[in-house]
Amino acid sequence: MRPAAYRLCLAITLVGLAGAAHADSEIHRLRYSASLFGIPIGKADFTSRLEESDFEVSGRFASAGVARLFDKTDGTVTSKGRLSGQSVVPSSYELAYTSGRKRETTSIRFARGRVSETVITPKPKKRAKDWVAVTKKDLAGALDPLSALLSPTADAEEVCNRRFKVFDGEMRADIAFSPAERGERIGKDLITCKARFIPVSGYRKGRSTIAFLRDKARILVAFRPLGARGHHTPVEARIGTKIGTVHIQGHPVE
Repeated sequence: MRPAAYRLCLAITLVGLAGAAHADSEIHRLRYSASLFGIPIGKADFTSRLEESDFEVSGRFASAGVARLFDKTDGTVTSKGRLSGQSVVPSSYELAYTSGRKRETTSIRFARGRVSETVITPKPKKRAKDWVAVTKKDLAGALDPLSALLSPTADAEEVCNRRFKVFDGEMRADIAFSPAERGERIGKDLITCKARFIPVSGYRKGRSTIAFLRDKARILVAFRPLGARGHHTPVEARIGTKIGTVHIQGHPVE
């Protein structure tokens, strides 16, 4: 399993993109920070380019503050693909990160609506008997973590009524959104959704962290409109963990 700091930074990548629109294409930039008990533990910068029929999302992430003293993590991530009506069709996903002395890269290729190739370097060790293997059926219609949240919606009411199939190169999970209760909402001008993490495959049975995220974690994600194409982007999140709530907040970068 990848380091905890990387998993945190990947969570930040799921909180996508924002910024200012341009005439012929839309370019959006956002800077994210993550904290636990008010202490900085992660940061990320992302840029998205939305053309008439294509998209590219790229970013850098790193552990921060006290977390960096114990687990120095730095990485880059990029997702590319096509925008087709109400659908996002990824073509490639590239992730590279270092954690201490360890370096890992993940490359995913997509074709005909499914994952066609996944290469992880160094190659993962042989899985134990309690490993839930990813099947071809699991990968049908799956999106990478960045392209998943670019899916457009016809109106604001649909933002919190969606379910994404996400594959990060190792784990296949569903992320299901539902409307937050009035007392759970983040900010007055944002759309706040509750999120459920549903592991499908690519993990060890009985792992306590996975069980907590699936059964007990309280996850709230706040969205706002992104440009003029019917997309919405997450700008703030609160993710319950076994040791406390991680707060993630985004700020536009001019």
